Amino acid sequence: MVDSYKHKGRRAFLVEVLKEKGIEDPKVLEAISKVPRHFFLPSAFDDFAYKDEAFPIAANQTISQPFTVAFQSSLLEAKPGEAVLEIGTGSGYQSCVLIEMGVNLYTIERQKDLFDFSKQIFKKLRLTPKHQSFGDGYKGLPLFAPFDKILVTAASATMPKELLKQLKIGGIMVLPLGEEEQMMTKIIRKSEKEFVKQELGDCKFVPMLRDREDGQN
Repeated sequence: MVDSYKHKGRRAFLVEVLKEKGIEDPKVLEAISKVPRHFFLPSAFDDFAYKDEAFPIAANQTISQPFTVAFQSSLLEAKPGEAVLEIGTGSGYQSCVLIEMGVNLYTIERQKDLFDFSKQIFKKLRLTPKHQSFGDGYKGLPLFAPFDKILVTAASATMPKELLKQLKIGGIMVLPLGEEEQMMTKIIRKSEKEFVKQELGDCKFVPMLRDREDGQN
């Protein structure tokens, strides 16, 4: 695929749309301006790639609305060099935005076709996670913990305790919390046992699944 001047112009327009919707973090906006979202969609839907809308992908999942990607990335307050755990690689679009922001990304996906797709696109874009895993996101990646930040890209019905254990003191986790009614939630770990929760508006994500039989790799 080609990333043409036309595509870059559409991304620039998308960035302006996100600014109008309240996204202010310059690192996030710059990353959005660089990652070619049309690479993540079938070529027949090239014109759709830079609309601020979600789009269906394999395994009954979606590539998130650009505003959602930008909003979650902003809430994460990620700094270059930080260790960030992403639960739900999906197409890899959110992953690439985080990598463009300079983080050391550890990402995990439970759907094999999405795991394979994202692995190929990381190579194509030369945006390489620190570690990419196929397995159950509920378990996180304890081998690489603790993490500075954790981002969950699917809705968790309850607070994921295993992920909270893997968050550094002072770290931030961002996730959609709830089942039918979901709330974008930011959790800050203040100490070993103290967590502060902020609720930041209604949202709608596919549900976070659990209890894979497969191990992680």
